[in-house]
Amino acid sequence: MSMIEFHNVEKYYGDFHALTDVNLTINAGEKVVLIGPSGSGKSTLIRTVNGLERVQSGRLLVDGFDLADRKTDMNKIRKNVGMVFQHFNLYANKTVLENIMLAPRLVLKRPEAENKKLAMDLLDRVGLAEKAASYPRQLSGGQAQRIAIARSLAMKPKCLLFDEPTSALDPEMIDDVLNVMKTVAEDSSMTMLVVTHEMGFAREVADRVVFMADGQILEDDSKETFFDGQPNNERARQFLGKIITH
Repeated sequence: MSMIEFHNVEKYYGDFHALTDVNLTINAGEKVVLIGPSGSGKSTLIRTVNGLERVQSGRLLVDGFDLADRKTDMNKIRKNVGMVFQHFNLYANKTVLENIMLAPRLVLKRPEAENKKLAMDLLDRVGLAEKAASYPRQLSGGQAQRIAIARSLAMKPKCLLFDEPTSALDPEMIDDVLNVMKTVAEDSSMTMLVVTHEMGFAREVADRVVFMADGQILEDDSKETFFDGQPNNERARQFLGKIITH
């Protein structure tokens, strides 16, 4: 069963063609890593999946809803599609625990005792139970990103989107965040779409690797074919060669 379907999707920013004839299907439970050079359209693509960016034409189906239809209620989409951003986006005036509990309280109307227990369980899962009463300003970047992941998981989404979640972190903090993401990937029911430059993570976790350049999908392969075989597209081969060289 598919969770996300792009059918001939086009996206413009004024005269700039950000997404060109995008066709992509991601099945429920699949872990897909989206890679490519800067400016290739990766972040634009992932932001269309929860309605942060609207497409101009084509069809974009997410959990059965057509996001290209202006009548679609985006709040219904976001109940089941979580997103982890590059810069955390935690509420500075709320504690870590309050950050995690807020959306389930307001959106899902989850009972307070149940909500708090799940939030604490998630804090334990990301290794930060001792930070429950801390504020975002008291966290390192890596800790803040792990809290952001816990906050997204608190909604029990069907699909979780990651938009370059480690690119703003100091190198020594990246592994902690990637390890949490790997534990999330172990949940076979969770669909994941991840924009990242972390090729080790892609090799370990991805079911498929999608390569983008100039707003187009140029390669869509299993991780074995992409990394250990030979991508069909010359641009993808050049990109992969540079990554391996460096």
